[in-house]
Amino acid sequence: MNFDQIEIVSETWKPQEVLRWGFERFGNSIALASSFGAEDVVLIDMAAGVQQHFEVFTLDTDFLFPETYDLISRIEKKYGIQVERRQSQLTPLQQEEQFGPQLWKRSPNQCCDLRKVKPLKAKLAELQAWITGIRRDQTPHRRNAGKIEFDINFGLVKLNPLADWTSVQVWQYIRENQVPYNPLHELGYPSIGCTHCTRPVAQGEDLRAGRWAGLQKTECGLHLKEQP
Repeated sequence: MNFDQIEIVSETWKPQEVLRWGFERFGNSIALASSFGAEDVVLIDMAAGVQQHFEVFTLDTDFLFPETYDLISRIEKKYGIQVERRQSQLTPLQQEEQFGPQLWKRSPNQCCDLRKVKPLKAKLAELQAWITGIRRDQTPHRRNAGKIEFDINFGLVKLNPLADWTSVQVWQYIRENQVPYNPLHELGYPSIGCTHCTRPVAQGEDLRAGRWAGLQKTECGLHLKEQP
């Protein structure tokens, strides 16, 4: 079965089947990217049921919530894994010296590029495939995400096992399987990023309204597809 056929057939697969295919196909050249949101902890739990040893990495921007850092430690302990932290080449102080204070307010895209996109590119250059927790109903940019697709931005295969899941399904899985999750979710944070760019969401707001509030921005740039 060629890759085009896999892309089509995988749309009928359960998340665990997508993960199993990825682990069998790419071995040590695949890794799970995790920001430790609800979807990501679900994938880690599923991966642990499919594969004894698997790689997880996170983009540590140096501006994550304390609750996120604590969750990483709890996940490592529960699943017996070591999460790789990928960071910007610039410390927060170096970034301020070079670009001025509070870059995230003046140029959030540039801040995301320095602290997320560039570290991700460096990591993905070492891999043949990566796994993400994105869902199609999260943002318009993710609406056409395939469960298995070729990532033209980074030049490797991308697995989105939860692409067709809803938030209800994610939380049902977390509760039924007692998966550790970020307590900020219970304080009005459905989507959690950096401390400077994340606020609680009010009732009736879009689930990602708390990310880069007040700006025409819903993505950090990791999952934006290049336009032809």
